[in-house]
Amino acid sequence: MTVRMPQPATRGYFAIGAERISKSLNLGNMMRSAHGFGASFTFTVGATYRAAEASADTSKGQLHLPHYNWAGIDEMALPHGCKLVGIELVDEAIDLPSFRHPLRAAYVLGPERGVLSEALLARCDYVVKIPTSFCINVAMAGAIVMYDRVRTLGRFAPRPISEGGPTEAMEPHTYGEPVSSGSGKG
Repeated sequence: MTVRMPQPATRGYFAIGAERISKSLNLGNMMRSAHGFGASFTFTVGATYRAAEASADTSKGQLHLPHYNWAGIDEMALPHGCKLVGIELVDEAIDLPSFRHPLRAAYVLGPERGVLSEALLARCDYVVKIPTSFCINVAMAGAIVMYDRVRTLGRFAPRPISEGGPTEAMEPHTYGEPVSSGSGKG
């Protein structure tokens, strides 16, 4: 029996893509994760996407999410108000655990054997880095960023002080900080 998991409940929207990605398996894996985490669309800049080669996308994300192939940065057409967030290991980048995700965001990662171009970095509203000691796989980096977004903007019970899961149920609330039921004593 297959259990259908509810889609992450967050407000706003996000997209994820990569510049000059060269391995279709990495793109397929990122598209599968994007579909699972509730992305609104995926994209590439300076790369091509061939659905037949993306065998890692077993969820068939291309059938459920729009995918945009932009030949260059000048062709990128993000929705009004959408912030472009570069994911790159550069000194001036914001550490992901300290970053507040925009309500409307498009995350862009660099190629497998390179970095985001200077032109794309200049176009980014924010540049964020995953605190690792060296570069990790582009699809894995994308999944970490999407998880962090869902975790921080989602509606989850607060983490307990000690190990294990939450002991209090969540009350319905609006966007912002989680509100738990009970006395508030921990």
